[in-house]
Formats: sequence, C-alpha cells, structure tokens
Amino acid sequence: MSTSTPAPSPATAPAARTSPTAAVVRTEARLFGRELGSLFWILLFPTILLLIIGLVPDYRTPEADLGGQRVIDLYASVCVILAMIMASIMAMPPVIAGYRESGVLRRMRTTPMHPASLLGAQVGLHAGAVLVSIVLALAGARLVYDVPLPRDVLGYAVSLVLATAAAFSIGAVVTAVSANTRVVQTVGTIVFFPMMFTSGVWLPVQGMGGWLHDVVTATPLGAAAEALNDSLVGRTPDLADLAVMLAWTAVLSLVAVRRFRWE
Repeated sequence: MSTSTPAPSPATAPAARTSPTAAVVRTEARLFGRELGSLFWILLFPTILLLIIGLVPDYRTPEADLGGQRVIDLYASVCVILAMIMASIMAMPPVIAGYRESGVLRRMRTTPMHPASLLGAQVGLHAGAVLVSIVLALAGARLVYDVPLPRDVLGYAVSLVLATAAAFSIGAVVTAVSANTRVVQTVGTIVFFPMMFTSGVWLPVQGMGGWLHDVVTATPLGAAAEALNDSLVGRTPDLADLAVMLAWTAVLSLVAVRRFRWE
C-alpha cells in the first residue's frame, strides 16, 4: 500500500510561502507597535497641538494679511508637516542607529536578507504612521474648527508625497552621519528645531515677509508648507515649491546613500 505526502494545511501553507522580506516587515511592525512614545508623537501630538492652537480666538478670525485665511487654517498644513518631522527625525533614526550599533545590520549582510529590506520596512512603517496622523489632523481640523479639506486633491497628494520624501531624506542623512544612538539623538535634536521653524510651527510661512519668506521657502519644509496650503485652498501648487522639495530630496538622498554605514 503506497502512502503519499500530506498536503500542507491551510495554517502552515502561508508560512511556507512567506518571503524573508515579508517576515522582516511583520517583525518590524510588531516592534514598532510597542513604541508607544513614538506612536504618540507621530499619531496624536500634531492633532493635539492643532486643537490647542485653535483655542486662541484670534486664530479663528480671517485675516486680510493672510489672504482671508485664518491662522488655524494655515496650521492644518503645518501640523501635517510636523507629523513628518516627528517620524523622520525623532523616531526612525534612533531605531536604525540602534540596529547598527548592536550589530544587527552587520549580521544581516551575511544572510540572503539584505539590510536594505529592514531599512525599507522602517521607512514604510513610519510613513504609514504619518499618513494616519495626517488623516487625524485634517479630520480634527475640519470637525472642530471647520478648516476646509484639500480642494485640489491631486496637488495635495503630489505635495504630500514630495514633502514626505524630503523629510525622510533629511532623516536618512541624520542616520547616515551618526555613528551611534547617542550621536543620532544629538544630531536629530540640532536639526529638529530649524525644521520646526521652516515648517511654520512657530510662525506660519505665509505670515513671513520679505527676505525671511524667500529663505524659508527655499528649504524643503518651507516649500512644503506653501504647496500644501495652496492645495488646501484650491490653488495649484507653485512649480517652484515642488521643484525645491524634489531637488532637496535628490541631493540629500544621494548624501545619505554615500555616507551610510552598515556597521
């Protein structure tokens, strides 16, 4: 009597077909879900800040100097960028630096799984958290303060992608030039405050005038604030702003790739 090898059960078949990359993503997702501090600063802090800012009565009054917009309308875009800053500068670089410092990246280079898969998983997870944060911020602004949703949806989507890429390219440079977690936290903090300023957290970019406005909009996050706000009110984003974000992303990504160390 002949016997045949039993077919894999439904429970084991998917596991057998799971690719190494999928396994890395799954593992990183579990670890990321345990980082409650990072999740708070990325997912909730921008919306909380937006709701607090809106409590100031003057910020809910249209201003002629802002083209009839209210300050709270401008902060809808600022808080979207703030989520990107939190993820790309304060959350992701320490994780990757920790993997480098502990030898995880070095050991992965001796296996079929390239460390780039782990880095890609980290970028994807943090970018996904930023997307959730953006939905929360826009929904909160709309429901509580009647801030309009983006009227130029395509322009907003393009601006959002470029702004996210620019922010994460800055985070990639911070990670690349920092030897360990202590250095990456120091460098990240130094970079964090200028990024907060150029994105308009302390003073909306649209409220800046003269040379200061010109300088700030030549930075990736200053250009992002302009492009996102233009899309919010229904204007097509200025091609100059999109070009600034794209150029910074290209240059910073090249620097990050050239300077990155696996160990």
